[in-house]
Amino acid sequence: MTAGADQDRTAPGFAWPAGFRAAASFTFDVDAESAILFADPASAGRRSVMSHQAYGPRTGVPRLLSLLDRTAIKATFFVPGYTAERWPDTIRSIRDAGHEIAHHGFMHESVAAVTPDEEERLLLRGLAALDSVAGVRPSGWRAPMWEASWASAEILARNGFRYDSSLMDADQPYLLAVGDSGGLVELPIHWSLDDWEPYVFLPDLSGSGTIASPAEVGARWALELDAMAADGGLFLLTNHPFVSGRASRAAALATLIERAKATDGLWIATCDEIARWVETLALEPVDDRRPRLPAD
Repeated sequence: MTAGADQDRTAPGFAWPAGFRAAASFTFDVDAESAILFADPASAGRRSVMSHQAYGPRTGVPRLLSLLDRTAIKATFFVPGYTAERWPDTIRSIRDAGHEIAHHGFMHESVAAVTPDEEERLLLRGLAALDSVAGVRPSGWRAPMWEASWASAEILARNGFRYDSSLMDADQPYLLAVGDSGGLVELPIHWSLDDWEPYVFLPDLSGSGTIASPAEVGARWALELDAMAADGGLFLLTNHPFVSGRASRAAALATLIERAKATDGLWIATCDEIARWVETLALEPVDDRRPRLPAD
């Protein structure tokens, strides 16, 4: 029997591994051109816009891989299939550095409004691209645009995924009920821990034109890191190589990582490592249901 949709996500029986009171995971969405081309295919003709996105695989990823090597942590990279096909050497460099590669759609397409069959087709296309380019079979998925559907969990479980990282209703990981399969681990995210909002500006496409200072953004994230560590939660940061791969932003990220490493009792791990731990706990899956609208 599963718990109702109003269940507190701080599930009875949840605990971090012995010696840890909280966790942090540093993740990177390697969108490159895909996110812009899905939203506006005509942008393929805007060379400067495409170069803005190409900065990620061309310059940002190498800088971030060097940063992660210096700080001695492993990260999770969510990769759209289109990015893998367009930038195969970049994706193989992530794999060869020992980081986790996870699934992020094919063309960074929202699945919130497509049919379940179409959503599964896109999932399989992304899987095929990651396998062909890097020989990896991801255990995790993050919805492009952070727009999962009510069918996503079942589709992921049917295709052998261990975890999702697309929902925003908890501070700790939990299990989503999926038919008779037992559950899919959910690793919650939030817009406030995403670099797109404070940093990205593309004329006519994204952002307000107000680009925040890395000092301001780093301080904001440090506050959340400290609060999550004190509260026993999961600090799950989402960065994009075309955004936080730029020099001053990468430097601020390195400072944040060092702060996390110096935080007593904080487990720094990949998403797959955290999901594997959650699977060992006797948690009752949460049975979320789509809200029913009131009758007129």
